[in-house]
Amino acid sequence: MTEIVLASNNAGKIKELKALLPAFHLLSLKDIGFDLEIPEPFETFEENAKEKAKTIFEFCGKNVLADDSGLCVSALNGSPGVHSAYYGGHPRSDEKNNLQLLTALKGNINREANYKAIICLYRKEGVHFFEGTCQGTILEAPQGNAGFGYDPLFVPNGFTQTFAELPLEVKNKLSHRGKAIEKLKAFLDKA
Repeated sequence: MTEIVLASNNAGKIKELKALLPAFHLLSLKDIGFDLEIPEPFETFEENAKEKAKTIFEFCGKNVLADDSGLCVSALNGSPGVHSAYYGGHPRSDEKNNLQLLTALKGNINREANYKAIICLYRKEGVHFFEGTCQGTILEAPQGNAGFGYDPLFVPNGFTQTFAELPLEVKNKLSHRGKAIEKLKAFLDKA
């Protein structure tokens, strides 16, 4: 299995996945002619990842990798969680999401958070899930220009720089998505 369709339109996520999976020929939704928004109607990362993967598998019949991930903030009872992409409303905007998060945390000294990713590999042989998390804290103002999403606000434990300041190769080793992909690669090596 060397060809996999990535069930995402998020350019930042696609860039990260391509860096994490250099041995595979990864196709974007554009590559397969799929231009619709895939609904994420569920309240768990697992169900949303599976729904995205299933939708694309049924569309093209190829092996599909779908990711549902988000930022879970302790002081906000796990929010934005599965609603991370649209936390600031529609249309999706990293800037609006970050502003909404900072507003929700204003005055709160508990800044603990974690990024969580669930990767779903959907193929005719079966469906498999891989999870990764990364613990950290939320800053009071954005720092850095790289990355996407909440990266300018998220400092992983043991570091002083945000994901938006760290080089991509460092971020990929620490990140929720990187950890989930390592589990996926270990699974594929055995398959």
